[in-house]
Amino acid sequence: MVNKRTKSEQVSTKVRQVEVLIGQGMPRLDRIRKTGVMEQTFYRWKKRCGPAGKDQLKELKRLRKENERSSKAVCDRRLGKLILAETAKGNV
Repeated sequence: MVNKRTKSEQVSTKVRQVEVLIGQGMPRLDRIRKTGVMEQTFYRWKKRCGPAGKDQLKELKRLRKENERSSKAVCDRRLGKLILAETAKGNV
């Protein structure tokens, strides 16, 4: 079975569609099913992106990538220091 991932922009669009249907007075389960997603998936998406717009989601994605790169850089420096420390111990 192929695991299909939905893009952040699509997620925010579907969450907004449900919010619009809420304003129209449609029953809760019907408005979620009308967007073509399962109830549990919708609530997970809503928790993740909430009322955020596309621009906010793109910025969040960019910040997460930057944070990941920074964490890797810190780990690489720590590893380098450990290697130098062990090498220095062998030369004493």
